[in-house]
Amino acid sequence: MTALTHIDHILDNLSDKGYCIVPNFLPKDMAGQLFDHANAIPAQHWNTAAIGRAEQQTINTLVRTDRILWLRKEPQPEHDYLKLMDELRVAINRDLFLGLFDYECHFAHYPKGAFYKKHLDAFKGRSNRRLTTVMYLNENWTDSDGGQLVIYGERGKVLETVKPERGTLVVFLSEKFVHEVLRSNRDRLSITGWFRINASVSGIVDPPR
Repeated sequence: MTALTHIDHILDNLSDKGYCIVPNFLPKDMAGQLFDHANAIPAQHWNTAAIGRAEQQTINTLVRTDRILWLRKEPQPEHDYLKLMDELRVAINRDLFLGLFDYECHFAHYPKGAFYKKHLDAFKGRSNRRLTTVMYLNENWTDSDGGQLVIYGERGKVLETVKPERGTLVVFLSEKFVHEVLRSNRDRLSITGWFRINASVSGIVDPPR
């Protein structure tokens, strides 16, 4: 399985709508390994998610209540996922010429009752985040479990309500789509990431993670 398996579907939808939902993007065994790996990480290694970037970061539990852990290249499940997403980056660049040079991502743990209210991942011209990705890791998710991702269009129109089912990938333009995570009624694990363009000066990535 490679990212190229779904690339035509992703490219067509990004070109036409600016977002794409891909069920079964991630093989079940790979999704299961990532889920088990994340669950095995001790609680003290997770951080309360912040809002904003670099020195502008703040904690606001009225807006979001998830906990995060940035992926690294060393643990094998994380290495394999990062490799897969880099294949996707190269494929998107080849056809859409977005100039994506980097990918960063973190595990996102939403305990029961957690949420993330409406927000944009990047403000136009003020971030190097170009595409947002969300990968879901929970299996046997039902509508009553909550935790859906809602993607909004113009004037607050609901474009998609995405159930967080294992292996589903969501990709959308970071500067365009306001979105939120509805309150989760059970523990919810996903990987949130961003493909970034190079806005660096003198080799310093702007903005830093």
